[in-house]
Amino acid sequence: MSKSKIQTLAKETIQLQAKAIASLEKSINLDFEKTVEIIFNSLGRVVITGVGKSAIIAQKIVATLNSTGTPAIYMHAADAIHGDLGNIQKDDVVICISKSGTTPEVKVLVPFIKNFKNSLVAITGNPDSFLAQQADFVLNTHVEKEACPNNLAPTTSTTAQLVMGDALAISLLNLRGFSSSDFARYHPGGALGKALYLRVSDITEQNQKPQVAIDASLDDVIIEISEKMLGVAVVIDQGEIVGVITDGDLRRMLKNNKDVSQLTAKEIMSEDPKTIPNDAMAVDAMEMLDTNDISQIIAQQDGEYAGVVHIHNLVKEGII
Repeated sequence: MSKSKIQTLAKETIQLQAKAIASLEKSINLDFEKTVEIIFNSLGRVVITGVGKSAIIAQKIVATLNSTGTPAIYMHAADAIHGDLGNIQKDDVVICISKSGTTPEVKVLVPFIKNFKNSLVAITGNPDSFLAQQADFVLNTHVEKEACPNNLAPTTSTTAQLVMGDALAISLLNLRGFSSSDFARYHPGGALGKALYLRVSDITEQNQKPQVAIDASLDDVIIEISEKMLGVAVVIDQGEIVGVITDGDLRRMLKNNKDVSQLTAKEIMSEDPKTIPNDAMAVDAMEMLDTNDISQIIAQQDGEYAGVVHIHNLVKEGII
């Protein structure tokens, strides 16, 4: 197969799926609205079930709902009839995902759910199926054709199921007024979570506080920068930040002065260093470093020197 043919097939697959997703707009109807309202007002969770590829989509939708403020659990349709039906509690809303709506596992499972009197939502590509007929609400994910050239492997249909699940999750997210701070509570790990909750103070409290007096000698400055290992020393005069000395400042000073034995911090420092509140977000520190093309920024707390954030700290935390 030629490279051009490979690219053509890939583009056709994307175009076919994009067309199917666009057509889903017609399925956003009163049943969709009522499904969102019932889940929003429920005292229980959302239990999502399916088999095969639909089961995999169910797991992803569960993950999305949980991370956006709607409690949800996954239950495999086959396992349900072998004991996992106990997962369904009185106030839970059950969503069953099935392209055909007629798979044997679904046909066995649905009557039990109906007996429990739980609200049942069908996400199916066949609105005339057994599942659709038994469900309280039907979210139609019909697609004209799978991306598979044999029209067999679930591709376009599972994409449609996934997007319908995302539409539910985002609708519920907005109804709940789910904010970025709420999102951070559910995503404390990794770069994403840290970008939402990590503050400058979380970094400065782990770092040493390099500082020298305004009349400190060059030797004292070099020792402080070396020992504190942040590539900088903050110059303090009567409790106030008056300047900063970086590795770069030292190199420029050595290049421009033949006799450095009598130099003090005041003669070496750069005045008006960039500062940031100690309670600011770490991502704000990153933005200031990037905007000003610097490697360190000085943190202040109530006008006093609080510490240093180095670009390496942000790299280590996964912010950069």
